[in-house]
Amino acid sequence: MATQHSQPADRLTMAPPAPKPASQPAAADHQSGTKHARTAARLMMAPAVILLLGWMLVPLTMTLYFSFKKFLPLRGGDLGWVGFDNYVRFVSSSAFWPSVQATLVIVGGVLAITVVLGVLLAILLNQPMWGRGVVRILVIAPFFVMPTVSALVWKNMFMDPVNGLLAHVWRAFGAEPLVWLTEASTQSIILIVSWQWLPFAMLILLTAIQSLDSEQLEAAEMDGAPPVKRFAYITLPHLSRAITVVVLIQTIFLLSIFAEIFVTTQGAFGTKTLTYLIFQRVLESQNIGLGSAGGVYAIILANIVAIFLMRIVGKNLDA
Repeated sequence: MATQHSQPADRLTMAPPAPKPASQPAAADHQSGTKHARTAARLMMAPAVILLLGWMLVPLTMTLYFSFKKFLPLRGGDLGWVGFDNYVRFVSSSAFWPSVQATLVIVGGVLAITVVLGVLLAILLNQPMWGRGVVRILVIAPFFVMPTVSALVWKNMFMDPVNGLLAHVWRAFGAEPLVWLTEASTQSIILIVSWQWLPFAMLILLTAIQSLDSEQLEAAEMDGAPPVKRFAYITLPHLSRAITVVVLIQTIFLLSIFAEIFVTTQGAFGTKTLTYLIFQRVLESQNIGLGSAGGVYAIILANIVAIFLMRIVGKNLDA
């Protein structure tokens, strides 16, 4: 009896498993769905991409076109094709290379101040303190002030040699007030622009420093590492990518600085940047073609600076 009952059990145990359904159709459907999703995403993004390309390429094409012509809209309009005469005339100007130098000096000075002070302010505002939210808002506020208004405030309220705040500070210490916009014109422009862009740098760096793992700093402190070494070996490497982003974004905007110079020094005393020189040449000659040639030189300078920065500091983005 035991043998008879065991045979069906053995047969059930030894029975082969049922074949699994083929998964190829499901995989094919998944790949097809992925392709359709990518195609739909590209089609939906296409109008925006085309609009941005047109927004960029149309002004660039018009600039290149007018740079080869003598175009005086207030003196008769188009006066014909002149080839590279506008380029030669612009670059042979005695003010061209000094304007390039002034541009690079101002950009470099603003970057140095905003990055260094931005790191220090970010570390300070990351510490627990009473009214930290209000302090952060007050520190960020200058970034929302228009460049023209900012320049007027600094020119009349701070740097005026008679009634300015800095003049009163100088007199309080028994010194003769400094005429900032003539005796230290480049430094004044750097100071004004740095005041505007420091909140931006601080905000980016503060966001980055808040993502730093506090356990690393605590472990280093328990191991006896002084604050300077904790900053040099933990905090600063963590901020390297954020510093790179700050440098790249600020450089793009600082190369076209204009309003602060126009309001304060009008390009005098060594503060004539390439952007201001383009404005001045167009205003003097009424030749749109000459200004367009200067614009092409500005584009070339911006690309050279961008390539240099990407080679020097841009590698941190891939780290």
